[in-house]
Amino acid sequence: MGLTAAHWVYLAGVVVIIGVTIARRNVLVPALAATFVTAWVMTGNPVTGVQAVFNASLTAASELFNIFLIIAMVTALLGALRAMKADQRMVTPFQKVMRGGWSAYVVLAVVTYGISLFFWPTPAVPLIGALLVPAAIRAGLPAMGAAMAIAVAGQGMALSSDYVMQVAPGLSAVAAGTETSAVADVALVLSLVTGVAALAITGVMLRRHMRRPAESNLEEWEAGVVAEPRPARRMLRKAKPAAAVAEPLRVQVEEKVPVGATVGGGGGTPPPAAPPAQRTGGGGDGIVPDQEPAPEPADDPRTVRLSKLFAAVVPIAFLLMMVYMVLGKAGVVPALEGGSAAALVGGLAAILVVFVVAAFDGPKKALQTTGEHVTDGLVFAFRAMGVVLPIAGFFFLGNADFAGEIIGVPEGQEAPALLVDLVTAAERFIPGNPLVVCFGILIIGMMCGLEGSGFSGLPLTGSLAGALAPNVGMDPATLAAVGQMGSVWTGGGVLVAWSSLLVVAGVTRVPVVDLARKCFLPVVAGLVLSTLVAATFF
Repeated sequence: MGLTAAHWVYLAGVVVIIGVTIARRNVLVPALAATFVTAWVMTGNPVTGVQAVFNASLTAASELFNIFLIIAMVTALLGALRAMKADQRMVTPFQKVMRGGWSAYVVLAVVTYGISLFFWPTPAVPLIGALLVPAAIRAGLPAMGAAMAIAVAGQGMALSSDYVMQVAPGLSAVAAGTETSAVADVALVLSLVTGVAALAITGVMLRRHMRRPAESNLEEWEAGVVAEPRPARRMLRKAKPAAAVAEPLRVQVEEKVPVGATVGGGGGTPPPAAPPAQRTGGGGDGIVPDQEPAPEPADDPRTVRLSKLFAAVVPIAFLLMMVYMVLGKAGVVPALEGGSAAALVGGLAAILVVFVVAAFDGPKKALQTTGEHVTDGLVFAFRAMGVVLPIAGFFFLGNADFAGEIIGVPEGQEAPALLVDLVTAAERFIPGNPLVVCFGILIIGMMCGLEGSGFSGLPLTGSLAGALAPNVGMDPATLAAVGQMGSVWTGGGVLVAWSSLLVVAGVTRVPVVDLARKCFLPVVAGLVLSTLVAATFF
C-alpha cells in the first residue's frame, strides 16, 4: 500500500515535535495539534480527531501508569525514610566507595549495568534510585549526571544487548532468519562499544560540574531544588549575588511536591518557595550564607533506633527480592515474566511504606500519614512526568497496536500502522553499500524507537536485515544487531522522553525532556561508533 495523506501528516508531526524538542520548548501543544490533525486526516472526520486527542492520552496513560505508580511508591518510601533520617543512614556505607563525584559516577554505572542485565532496567532503576542515588548526590555527582549514568548503563547498554534474558535478540533473530545466540553475541559487543563511548563523553560533559562532597548536596536535592549542574569553585567571588550562580526551579512547599520542574523545558517558572538551607563555600557552589544556621535538635533515642533498623531492613528487603528473581531464573521458584518484576518492586515499596510509617508515627497516626506520603508520591510522579502522556499518545497513534483504540477502528478491522509504513517505504532508497546499509538499518531502528517502545521495531529491523544482508555480503545477525541498537537505545529509554526514561528521571528528580536532550550527543556518538565497528569487523 502506498503512502497516504495521513502518513505525510504524521511524518510532519514527528518532524515538528523533534524540532521543538531540539529548540528546548515544550512539545505538549505540537503533540496535541499533530494528534488532532493526523486522526482527522486518517478518518476524514474532525469529530474523531477531537476524540483522538483525549483517547491518545488515555491510551498512553493506561500503558505507562505502571511506571508512574512505581515512581510514586518509591518516592513515598523515600519520604517515609527521610522523616526518620533513615535515608541518610542507609547510604552511609557507600561513602567509603563514593568519596567523590567521579567514584559515584562509576559506581552508579557499573551497578546499574549489572542489575539491569539480569532483571531489566524498569525494576532495577527504582532500587538503585532508592539506595544509591542519594549517596551519589551527597558525594558531589549532579542529579543530571546520576540520571545520565543510570540511563546509559541500564536503559541503553544493558537493555540493548539483553544478553541474559535474550528477548530482544530473539525477536531480531526470528525476523532475520538467523540464530538468537548469533544476534546476542554481536549485540553484546555493540552495546558495550556504544555504552562505553557514551559514558566517556558524558564524563567529559560533567567534568566541570562535579561538586565537593557535602551533606548540603543531599539536602538540596531532597528539598526539590532542580538546577543545571554547577561547577565547583575554589574561591568565592566578591559582590556576586547568590541568585546569579544558578536559578533553581522550586516547587511550592505547601503542595509537598519534591520536584516541580516542567517536562518540556518551557513555560514559566513556578512561584518561589522558601530558600533551601544556606551552604558554605565548602560545598563549592559559591553561595555565601547570610547567617549561621540554627543547630538541629538531637533525635530522641526511639527515632535513632528506628532509623538504624529501617536503614538495614529496606536494603535487605530489596536484596531478598533480587535473590527471589535469581531463583526464578534458576527455576527454583516461579519466574517473574513481563511486568511482574516491576510489580514486585512497586508492591514491596508500598508495603515498606506502611511498616515504616506505622513504626515511626504509631498505628493510629499512620492511617493519615501513610496516605500523605503516597499522595505526595503520586503528585510528584504526575507533576514531573504527566505532560509526557499526550506526547506518547501521538506516537502511539502511529502504532497499529494502539491506533485502533485511539481512532475507534471497529472490531476485526485492521488498524493503520503509519510509522511502520513510513519506514518500509524508505527501505528502497537505501544503496547497496555495507556501510550505508548499516547506517540505514540504524536510522530505521531509531525511527521505530520514536514511539517509545524499544522492542516493537525489532521485527521490522530484523526483517530488513534478513532481506538486505545477502545483497551486501553481510551476516544477517550483524545487521539485525545494528537495528536492535538503534531501536532499543532510542525507544528503550534513553533518547525519547515518552519511554521508560520516565523512571530514571523520576528517581533522580530531573526534567525528563532535559535528560533525553542531554543524552542525545553521547548516545548518538556511541551508536555511530558501534555501527562503524559492525560494518568494519563483522
